Amino acid sequence: MLPRIDSIKQQRQKLNITQKKLAVLVGVSTSMINQIESGRSQPSYETAKKIFENLANLEGKSSTHKAGDFCSEDIIKLKPTNTLHDAIKKMHKLSISQIPIFDEKEIVGVISEDGIVKHLAIDNETELKNAKLSEVMDSVPPIVDWDTPANVLVPLIRYSKCILVTKKSKVVGIITASDTLKMME
Repeated sequence: MLPRIDSIKQQRQKLNITQKKLAVLVGVSTSMINQIESGRSQPSYETAKKIFENLANLEGKSSTHKAGDFCSEDIIKLKPTNTLHDAIKKMHKLSISQIPIFDEKEIVGVISEDGIVKHLAIDNETELKNAKLSEVMDSVPPIVDWDTPANVLVPLIRYSKCILVTKKSKVVGIITASDTLKMME
């Protein structure tokens, strides 16, 4: 999932780079960047991805903290076969708002308070409690490496309820919105 297109100009200006420099990095014309930032043109998915990757890379070069500095290594996990009732009880007991869903060692989704509330508005509450998580979970959250610069995390957490952190391709931590507040301390 990419950040919103209308955030490109703000991110570029925050990094203090010109439209021309961004255009060169992305491999498009300065005019194209101008049209995208002004809303006159919608970039292809690939172009948008390149823009955000380059902005994240530039932002990362100015960051001293890494994702591993902020993640919680105590990950609460559930299985796709657990029920929504299991998830709600665990969230309430531990005062957490999302839980990653793992099938063996593979991440397959996430269940969040927001996702549960969405389903409550649509489905019968009694039936919903007994629903398997595989039926109601949201898609896999963003996954970043332990060494990912911390300032790359803020745009990701804005659009996702959590971020998973890996070391050597193994999920070892989770970052939530409240964890990103630690960056401001």
